[in-house]
Amino acid sequence: MRLHLINPCNPLVSLANQKANRWNHYRVWKPLGLLVLAGLTPADWQITITDENLGVPDYEAMPRPDLVGITAFTSQASRAYDVAAAFRRRGVPVVMGGIHATMRREEASAYVDSIVTGEAEGVWAQVLADAGRGKLQPAYAGDYADMAQVPPARHDLLPEGYAFGSVQTTRGCPLNCEFCSVSAFNGRGYRERPIGHVIEEMRSIKESWVLVVDDNLIGTSKKHIDRAKDLFRAMIGADLRKKWICQATINMADDDELLALASRAGCRGVFVGFESATAEGLAEVGKKLNLNRKRDMRSSVQQIQRHKILVVGSFIMGLDSDRVGIGTQIAETASAYGVDILNALYLTPLPGTRLWDRMAAEDRIAAADFPRDWQYYTLGFPTARYKHFSWAQILDEMHACERNFYSGWRVLRRVGKSLLNRTGFILSLVTNLSYRNNARLSRGMASQMGLLQDEVAGRWATAAREALAGWSAQPGRGTAL
Repeated sequence: MRLHLINPCNPLVSLANQKANRWNHYRVWKPLGLLVLAGLTPADWQITITDENLGVPDYEAMPRPDLVGITAFTSQASRAYDVAAAFRRRGVPVVMGGIHATMRREEASAYVDSIVTGEAEGVWAQVLADAGRGKLQPAYAGDYADMAQVPPARHDLLPEGYAFGSVQTTRGCPLNCEFCSVSAFNGRGYRERPIGHVIEEMRSIKESWVLVVDDNLIGTSKKHIDRAKDLFRAMIGADLRKKWICQATINMADDDELLALASRAGCRGVFVGFESATAEGLAEVGKKLNLNRKRDMRSSVQQIQRHKILVVGSFIMGLDSDRVGIGTQIAETASAYGVDILNALYLTPLPGTRLWDRMAAEDRIAAADFPRDWQYYTLGFPTARYKHFSWAQILDEMHACERNFYSGWRVLRRVGKSLLNRTGFILSLVTNLSYRNNARLSRGMASQMGLLQDEVAGRWATAAREALAGWSAQPGRGTAL
């Protein structure tokens, strides 16, 4: 039996052409979920994994599979449905899983033969058994996986071409922020994978750099942090010789022992969700952890950096509490905090979030011709009707933010600082230049979308223009498109 597992690309932000854009090499992450499913697949299945971010193959020229499995985030859904249609025309059954299929069950079911909702580990054996008998069911409901039963991912099934390996050590997040669907998909509990299993898998990863994909590696309680320390001690003892980056909350700065162990274990960068430059914005998104008025964010960032760990700061733009000038305010706030990299994103209502429910109820979903418009839900396109911004204005705010933070002088200062302080000079250089290049590309794409509406975004731009005109006509609003 042949199984073909596919991670679809997003045509609007395709990363496949690494020759044309050398920075794409550092933006491609392994489809870890598919590698885990491959680890659960019996030996009598012949497995092929395709990551379209490394290139889209000629599927018809490949051996015909007996089953195709597709995973997809929301931004990949449009392409996922196209890939599914191509295989179904050839009589190949297609099963789709991942967060989008879970949050949009009826929609996904219309495009594939079967869906898997939730975490697939507990039902994957049944899916394969049913497929082998030609009795694939329309839907399988996965539950929260027992992390002790999650097998090592099959990293050997992917080709060379990644700058980073990937590994997961925990699932779930107790924070439940309004814009995030992690708690809806993986739960609010903090489930920990056995440390020995993590070490075993990291040994199998070929790449010297690794992305730890946990939504919050250190958790939020003393118990969670103690477990993180034990993990770091095990990594040190195993002498893995890996350098890695992770996601964590700003409370990582509060424990010097934790930082020292993380650094010794190979941590070279941490992604921190600051989310908003204002207290009103933090309250709006539900980021209660960041509302501690006694915290000095600059001191917290510096404490992390003292341990030779770079800090990537993430901020959301387009909150109801944001006003004109927020782009510059975010850039200046990120600079004042002293972060090494700024990741500014548009407020994006993703299915499964409280934000989606609220904006849908208020008729504020602007990019709403589904499934085609899912391709815009990358967090890099404005997809909603923003309370105090027209579509053109929110684009201008993002461009002002990026021009400010990624000016040549500020990039030079940050990279020079990392060289002097020995805090990952190469990583700082590569990431700053990559983000600066991405900002330039996004400005160009936004301009093209305005010029090529009929070909690229005619329906969405028209709908957004009409919708935002209503907002802009209200007292205090800006000018519509």
